[in-house]
Amino acid sequence: MASPSPSPDGEVRTIAQVAEEFGVTHRAVRHYEDHGLITPERRGTQRLYHARDRVRLDLVLRGRRLGFALDEIARIVDMYDETPGEAGQLTYLLERIEERRRDLLARRADIDATLTELDGVAERCRRDLAGLGGGAATLTRARSAGTTDGSDPAGAGRGGRVRAKGRQRRG
Repeated sequence: MASPSPSPDGEVRTIAQVAEEFGVTHRAVRHYEDHGLITPERRGTQRLYHARDRVRLDLVLRGRRLGFALDEIARIVDMYDETPGEAGQLTYLLERIEERRRDLLARRADIDATLTELDGVAERCRRDLAGLGGGAATLTRARSAGTTDGSDPAGAGRGGRVRAKGRQRRG
């Protein structure tokens, strides 16, 4: 979903309009307000969102998509209003981006290692299955029963035991 570009025209919008503009729920908008990330004007019970609120909401949502915690987002967004201003914000943001990149790269390495391990286990299962003489027919039955390892998911029909070449083992 593309982020809307808040208009600098000073147009005031309601929570419904802002929620629709950014593709979020009213509850999400109120949540960010509760955390002090946006501060709409109040007229009675109605919330009115100015361009500043919409810019801040855009930054909050971008930060969430990038995986930043709300406290980090708050610090970055609040720096727009404080000295050292934009330069300080950008420096802080660059530091957080590098941290996030390191974290994501570590997670990617963990995922790649897990996928490699799963591939190895799956290959061993296929070899074992072929060695049992069941081959593709057993694998097809296992897939239709909701498993891919040839096991009987509920142990139904065999009392939880799998018979293979004269041996019995628990399933």
